Amino acid sequence: MSFGLTNAPAFFMYMMNSVFMNELDKFVVVFIDDILIYSKNKKEHEEHLRIVLTRLREHKLYAKFSKCAFWLKEVGFLGHILSEKGVAVDPSKVKDVLNWKQPETVTEIRSFLGLAGYYRRFIKDFSKIAKPMTSLTKKNAKFVWGLKCEDGFRELKKLLTPAPVLAQPDVTKPFDVYCDASGQGLGCVLMQEGRVIAYASRQLRKHEANYPTHDLELAAVVHALKIWRHYLPGNTRHIYTDHKSLKYIFTQPELNMRQRRWLELIKDYDTEIHYHPGKANVVVDARAVGLIAM
Repeated sequence: MSFGLTNAPAFFMYMMNSVFMNELDKFVVVFIDDILIYSKNKKEHEEHLRIVLTRLREHKLYAKFSKCAFWLKEVGFLGHILSEKGVAVDPSKVKDVLNWKQPETVTEIRSFLGLAGYYRRFIKDFSKIAKPMTSLTKKNAKFVWGLKCEDGFRELKKLLTPAPVLAQPDVTKPFDVYCDASGQGLGCVLMQEGRVIAYASRQLRKHEANYPTHDLELAAVVHALKIWRHYLPGNTRHIYTDHKSLKYIFTQPELNMRQRRWLELIKDYDTEIHYHPGKANVVVDARAVGLIAM
């Protein structure tokens, strides 16, 4: 494999991932030239540090001491604050969002939503709040910054300040996925031991608007499995839906081609589908989702 000069970061990423292949996602995260080591306790951290530093020495790689930090209870990494409590938004990194002036063009709206959207997994109903603004980015849409756009613009900036702390996923423990669908979109929430790991949503595609309710609810399940496939394989997933008939999808005698295709995907996961009454589903509501997915 060869890399040109313009692909130097890609080459370095490839090299570092090769060096720490056995440690990645166990207690090491690497992004280009940043190495993050995480541990559950002091004794474990000592061992992890020893392994990482030894691995660097073996490959004749060197870290600049002035740029290293050790034994931190909290660390900033890629725009997030990581601690024993979980993952939170880095206040210093959202400063540009909070100071953003009212967009006056479609390009400025896209720039704002792109920047704010980096943290959309922290904000429930992000897509609902952003919908008035995203509607202005559609082709041939007339640019009229109305009250709904202004309210959504201010609300997003407001919610980024006290954004919740999301739990760090533990791939050795079961996951709970709550799914819901409506005529507006698909919504899902990934949880573990009662704590939210991430929110996700997307608007219905044009052809999906004609789906029956059963297929829409199944589409929400498939969306969740696809978007969180890096967490879910190899572990038990409890999927909760407010459409009771999905409990019997594995034994349903007659399926259309679309359902058969989706069922093949679902069977690749160790999945249990449970009925969760809509009124009790306080975690996710697809009526409140729209355009922007995780």
